[in-house]
Amino acid sequence: MVRPPLPPFDQDTAAQKARMAEDAWNSRDPEKVSLAYTEDSLWRNRGEFLRGREEIVAFLRRKWTRELDYRLIKEVWTWGGDRIAVRFAYECHDDSGQWFRAYGNENWEFDDQGLMRRRIASINDVPITESERKFHWPLGRRPDDHPGLSALGL
Repeated sequence: MVRPPLPPFDQDTAAQKARMAEDAWNSRDPEKVSLAYTEDSLWRNRGEFLRGREEIVAFLRRKWTRELDYRLIKEVWTWGGDRIAVRFAYECHDDSGQWFRAYGNENWEFDDQGLMRRRIASINDVPITESERKFHWPLGRRPDDHPGLSALGL
């Protein structure tokens, strides 16, 4: 499977790759998201270590069962060769109605086919009130006219 854009990345293709990842994650469809990763992809997500698409799908199912009304924005931090670093923030609430904003950084490494073979994520959660939310769009893809992280001061 080939998943353009392919490395080596430049500013435009890195931004395109980040937006494609953001759109997939905002779909909250674990199977769809997993197709962006190699079959043996290695992940570190907070304190969890995953290997392969099956574990990625299981992880994302658990995640989106707990993190309700999930909305995510990613922004490229830097790129070079077959690697991209992004920063992100997402908002969600738990089943008690407590809202959170999670801030983090991801380091991505891609194979020659444009599939991500490694994802290393560091994430911190901050409780917020519903009135502090900044991500207001219907569930799914972030509209093109919705501000990104820098424009929101995040």
